[in-house]
Amino acid sequence: MTAPAEQTAEREAFYRRIGRENLAPLWEVLRDLVPPQPRTPCVPALWRYQTARAHLMEAGRLVSMEEAERRVLVLENPGLRGASSITHTLYAGLQLILPGEIAPSHRHAQSALRFVLEGTGAYTAVDGERTTMRPGDFILTPSWTFHDHGNPGDEPVIWLDGLDIPMVAFFDAGFFERHPEETQPVARPERDSMARYGSNLLPLEHDPRSLSSPVFCYPYEQARAALAALARNGPLHPCHGAKMQYANPATGGYPMPTIAAFVQLLPKGFRGEAARSTDGTVYAVVEGRGRSTVGEQVLEWGPRDIFVAPSWSAVRHQATDEAVLFSFSDRPVQKALGLWREEAVE
Repeated sequence: MTAPAEQTAEREAFYRRIGRENLAPLWEVLRDLVPPQPRTPCVPALWRYQTARAHLMEAGRLVSMEEAERRVLVLENPGLRGASSITHTLYAGLQLILPGEIAPSHRHAQSALRFVLEGTGAYTAVDGERTTMRPGDFILTPSWTFHDHGNPGDEPVIWLDGLDIPMVAFFDAGFFERHPEETQPVARPERDSMARYGSNLLPLEHDPRSLSSPVFCYPYEQARAALAALARNGPLHPCHGAKMQYANPATGGYPMPTIAAFVQLLPKGFRGEAARSTDGTVYAVVEGRGRSTVGEQVLEWGPRDIFVAPSWSAVRHQATDEAVLFSFSDRPVQKALGLWREEAVE
């Protein structure tokens, strides 16, 4: 980059004149527009689950489902307060549904994931199929699919929401529509999509008509068993331990075109090497305790805590106990655009 332009009264007067014509000098902002490496106002942050849960349960007492439609506390990045964003491209929130409640059916352009943190007995319905929500389950609601939630059980159910809301807003491409009924009609039995697409089999001559996975619930027990086998058989990745990505069984790609999701096992005593990547990543702790150094910050975490690592921050994981981390990011979009980069950090 060239040296900063010298400021003179004549130049300032010139800038004011061209400003009235909606023109601006590139050379004054070029260093910010094209930096030598990624820069973001996002900062590392951690949300203690027990603290957030107490606030969420208070919201359950104060705000009805009829008022809220979705009773969610947004996880706002401290560097993006007021933007309802956890990174520049992703939204995250904690959602609560109490016994007997229904979150009415609607659909929107934004793609969403649910990662169940606490409770059993609730369900999510997506385009005519319901799935019972269990802790650790990864559930999709792809773009423009009708979805509703209900809790016929006897305990609160809480999950982590992840959506591409900021990304869709950047493209000015957001649409929303309510279903004519509070709960959509159930057209298929539970786990029908898993039977058709989730057993390394596909319906005869299957032709994918969506960029999202035809399986919308990935049970935790299957992911946990796969991680245990991977860790046992080795070798472990020096940065990530035993890490796998959720896949679209019809294409082998990511489960949704805008959001990737991962799950990793860190054996007890694991001391990972540092790595950084261009996709800012949201983590949820499924099991165990440990710490992650993100940039200069050390984040101590335990079960159900949530933390975020901004783009191009060096991340190093350490596990006190055997630990499992779920995570999601905007990696599919970055890869599609040829932008994604990852490297080990000395």
